[in-house]
Amino acid sequence: MKKVLVVDDSPVVRSFHMNILKMSGYSADGAGDGVEALERSLKTDYDMILCDINMPNMDGLTFIHLYREQDAQQTPIIILTTQEEEIHRMQGYEAGANLYLVKPVNPGNLILHIQLLMGVKNGH
Repeated sequence: MKKVLVVDDSPVVRSFHMNILKMSGYSADGAGDGVEALERSLKTDYDMILCDINMPNMDGLTFIHLYREQDAQQTPIIILTTQEEEIHRMQGYEAGANLYLVKPVNPGNLILHIQLLMGVKNGH
């Protein structure tokens, strides 16, 4: 089973995205900020990371940059944020994100993006 880490400081949003993943056959862990996400990523190899930008302690861009420094596998990362501005999108890609999506995200589209980035066709 593919493992996905959901990084978002909102427990409601984090739970929502984790439930979408679980209903689609993925294993999902959650982290409330970049610090917790880095700690989890050192203990577990994830197949995908979904990450918000605005979070306390360590924001998503800092987390992605630091994660990319230790990630030999180049795990796909999708930024899920309310930040629509082009400057944030550019910063997300510069930090190492593979995709930048603005919330709210359609659950079906989210799963499709995850499957495409993982290189999965017709199932998991």
